[in-house]
Amino acid sequence: MKIFQNLFAKGETVIGSPMAGRLVSIQEVSDPTFGEEILGKGAAVIPTGNQVYAPIDGKVSTVFPTGHAVALTGPDGTEVLIHVGLDTVKLNGEHFKIHVETNQEVKKGDLLLEADLEQIKAAGYDVITPIVICNTDEFSQIQAEPSKDVLPGDDILKLRK
Repeated sequence: MKIFQNLFAKGETVIGSPMAGRLVSIQEVSDPTFGEEILGKGAAVIPTGNQVYAPIDGKVSTVFPTGHAVALTGPDGTEVLIHVGLDTVKLNGEHFKIHVETNQEVKKGDLLLEADLEQIKAAGYDVITPIVICNTDEFSQIQAEPSKDVLPGDDILKLRK
């Protein structure tokens, strides 16, 4: 797995893909909370792999007990939410395995969660995974990479303070 520097230039933060799959615009997410960027700007991955990795170095600020989402805070204050699938909170943790805990320090590429995508899809859920910058207002620019196939760690978002 490629490991990238989080800070490319002064004031610029690069977010890696937390999962293997197809990177798409966050506006392709059918849930308006994500697609209309209500929670913040970001991107989404239509995953092909079951593992969710840290997209930045930082601290786990929240792990939802259902395992469907995790939030990280980077050393520069970047707040990243990874939400596996849509409405997957309703699965009450079924098909998810948590590998981290709140306040744990992680490095980019560390395993955070696992999700059995086939079982989640079989239960009728969309597995598209939004990656949201929750403190969007603190950045002058948030640029998503164009749609492409990605591996964990591949650049997907560039942020500038």
